[in-house]
Amino acid sequence: MRVLVWQWGRRGAGPRVAVTLAQYLAEIPGMTVLLSLSTGAELLQTSTPPVPDLPFATYGGLPGLLRRVAMAPLLIPRLERWLREQRIDVALCAMPAALDWMMSAALGRAQIPFAVVVHDAMPHPGDMFPSQLRLQRRLLRQAGGAFTLSQHVADSLITDGTRVFRSSHPPFAFGTPPAPPGAHGGPLRLLSFGRLLAYKGLDLLAGGLAAVGPRPDLVVRIVGQGPDTPELAALSRLPNVTVENRWVPEDELGALLAWSDAVVLSYREASQSGVAAAALAARRWVIATDVGGLREQLQDEPSAQLCAPTAAGIADAIRQLLDRQVPDRQVASPGPAPAWTAEAKQMAADLRVVQAGVSARA
Repeated sequence: MRVLVWQWGRRGAGPRVAVTLAQYLAEIPGMTVLLSLSTGAELLQTSTPPVPDLPFATYGGLPGLLRRVAMAPLLIPRLERWLREQRIDVALCAMPAALDWMMSAALGRAQIPFAVVVHDAMPHPGDMFPSQLRLQRRLLRQAGGAFTLSQHVADSLITDGTRVFRSSHPPFAFGTPPAPPGAHGGPLRLLSFGRLLAYKGLDLLAGGLAAVGPRPDLVVRIVGQGPDTPELAALSRLPNVTVENRWVPEDELGALLAWSDAVVLSYREASQSGVAAAALAARRWVIATDVGGLREQLQDEPSAQLCAPTAAGIADAIRQLLDRQVPDRQVASPGPAPAWTAEAKQMAADLRVVQAGVSARA
């Protein structure tokens, strides 16, 4: 089976998800995998960039988007010809992006079925452009299958009859695992990382840290990009807490995780978490609120601690970690490779179902 994995986003987790899926799918005997990324993908500017089989120029702003849309009558036939030349049997969208309708149109013309990895069924507050969910639903209506990374997302997904395959989010590695937590010998280093938006529960984190109070054995970094808010201001006023409101480039993510001993996810809602997946792969302790798909993702992880989605719950979890009133948290996992291998094998079987047009799962 010849599979195309595509993802046409420029920043964030999408390109890395596509590259990782393509890597592990390609290890399955009898499967040839081709990769398509945006030429503007930040991942292509890293020290060890992937080499996509189909680099696709997307856009860098609204004028660029309008130009690409105007070129659709030329671009779609070109994509169709490439798909036919490469004898693609089935395609997989690793994460929806704005121009996927061009690929879906080309796939339709070439009569090639495709599936979509759905990361969110509903928009998080402040997290999605108003049209993004509509584009995703349109893409799903044309798809032969949808992969969800949690049952929570599967239960909320509106598919109009598209087959839904339950998948998961394996640990997400950024380089080799760093030294174990606490190896630096100093205070506990607590990291909150990601887009600084309302649903991330920054107010809960501020309340939790205030309840813990100033302690010489705790330092905290809040790192990510988002609007300036009262919650960020409150966090920046707390002792031993620094707020870095900025975009974190791909090449810095491994070092950022290596700095930390523990990663805190104070979310008010969640589909699942790429940050949690990265923390697990880096063998960091994880404190996460028990909301959405986080329980599915973390409940069996020995390095993870779920807590109530309240300031008091977060404070109690931080205190337990500080005082080591937790189970043995030696993170001696075999790493992310076995989980990705198992996930790729199941996804390959499901893609064969999509190709055949029949469902093999309940």
